[in-house]
Amino acid sequence: MKNISAYKSILLSIALLILLNIASTFYFERFDLTQDNRYTLAKSSKNIISDVDNPIVIDVFLDGNFPPEFRRLQNETRQLLEEFAAYNTNIKFEFVNPINEYPNAKKAAEEFYKLGMPPARVSVKENGQSEETVIFPWAIANLGKKSVKIELLKNNTGSTDEERVTNSVQQLEYGFIDAFQKLLYPKSKKIAVMRGNGELSDAYIADFIKTLQQYYFIAPFTLDSVAKNPQKTLQNLQKFDLILEPKPTIPYSEKEKYVLDQYLMNGGKAVWLTENVAIDKDSLLNPSGTAFAIPKNLNLLDYFFSYGIRINPDLVNDLYSAPIILASGNQGNTRFNPYPWFYSPLTSSTSNNPIVSNIEAVKFDFANPIDTLANGVKKTILLSSSPRTKVEGTPRKISLAMVGEKPAIQTYTDGEQALAVLLEGNFSSVYKNRIKPFKIKASKDNSKNTQLLVVSDGDVIKNELQKGRPLPLGFQRYTGKTYGNKTFLLNAINYMLDDRDLLKLRSKEIKIPFLDPQKIKNQRFKWQFITIGLPLAILGICAMLFLWIRTKRYKK
Repeated sequence: MKNISAYKSILLSIALLILLNIASTFYFERFDLTQDNRYTLAKSSKNIISDVDNPIVIDVFLDGNFPPEFRRLQNETRQLLEEFAAYNTNIKFEFVNPINEYPNAKKAAEEFYKLGMPPARVSVKENGQSEETVIFPWAIANLGKKSVKIELLKNNTGSTDEERVTNSVQQLEYGFIDAFQKLLYPKSKKIAVMRGNGELSDAYIADFIKTLQQYYFIAPFTLDSVAKNPQKTLQNLQKFDLILEPKPTIPYSEKEKYVLDQYLMNGGKAVWLTENVAIDKDSLLNPSGTAFAIPKNLNLLDYFFSYGIRINPDLVNDLYSAPIILASGNQGNTRFNPYPWFYSPLTSSTSNNPIVSNIEAVKFDFANPIDTLANGVKKTILLSSSPRTKVEGTPRKISLAMVGEKPAIQTYTDGEQALAVLLEGNFSSVYKNRIKPFKIKASKDNSKNTQLLVVSDGDVIKNELQKGRPLPLGFQRYTGKTYGNKTFLLNAINYMLDDRDLLKLRSKEIKIPFLDPQKIKNQRFKWQFITIGLPLAILGICAMLFLWIRTKRYKK
């Protein structure tokens, strides 16, 4: 009977195991036990991944030996891709060591530069010694003949390696899902880049426009035809979902303003990068190194005032600022050195709006303070200067000689100044209860629910040039720092054009614990003894105790 019961138990166990295996083929679940749910995919991510009907093959260039901090990035990338592959088997990935594909690391770096994927130099500290190594923190997602590059390491200004890795891990899901979206879905929204009012030339906005083209249809638009056929101009402008005004310098006529006003009244959205003071860094590049900052009249005072803001013709002077780069030495031995320059504020934000969540400081040049006015429109201050700010009126003489002057800190008492404001809601027309510049069909005095972003510096979108070629927006070639200008503008346009699921992914927060290298160095012997020496000591004591008990027992 006992044997029969034993056989029954064995058979029952085997049957249960078989049933469990069969059930697992129909039901699959992964459990995320991390506190920050870092391995739980967002709903928007799952929706996009579920649309992958053909294989997406991802080459990840993070294979090889890495410093401990960057090994975390390697592991987190692998685990995220495993989550993708578990959710949809059409997601396939491979980790590749680029150095194995080329004769040496230098040749690999050269090829990656040509492909627009610059390698990163990282510092490795071991036993108090520090040395540099090269890694290739990139991936390429391929679908058929289409491919998208994915940057895996975010270079944040002034960040430690641990902070860079943490921020990069937070952006991993966004980076891959953004790439999948580009591969899977055709573009649908249209953006008009305004021309004809002295805006920045194409070369100086090229990098950001190139980035926008990955998401939206982009076309230039001029208001020149307003004088002859304003109705047709408005109809053509209404074909676009958003207009982008990159630093206009020529005043707007009343007819042009009315077209822009009615575009907004009909639900159009607008991003204005403009200021009310005429000066830029290039105007200082003269033998005297001086220029006058004077008020600039674009005939937009009533335009913005009606919507609930005012850009003041003053300059923001901020102790928390980016340096100015000046050349010194002779022609054969020119050196470029950074100097303090308080007219280039590095902005901060206390807003929880996803546009400014987890972004690097945005660099301004000769920004103007923005006042918000009470009306029914919701206003969100996205970016502001630091508390150590003073507001300077114009006209004012600006000189490069200021770089050698020590600031009078006690005068920086004007507090934070708004530099970028998002307006949302129903707007009143600039021309409500006023004589209209011309007659149009179905003129509106109140808008549909829409949005307007005003940034008080046109140079926020301006990229630098090197030998006539545009550099990445926000990148400072002489210091190697990258500011958050591109991310801020892209976030804003994504938000305004309802691509908010991407923003939620971009603002995801993950906390990664790192070992403190200084503590490791100082407490190395202590923990070696605790983890290795102490267990051996306990084992030796137990062995001697066992031997003593055994000897005592058998002596009897």
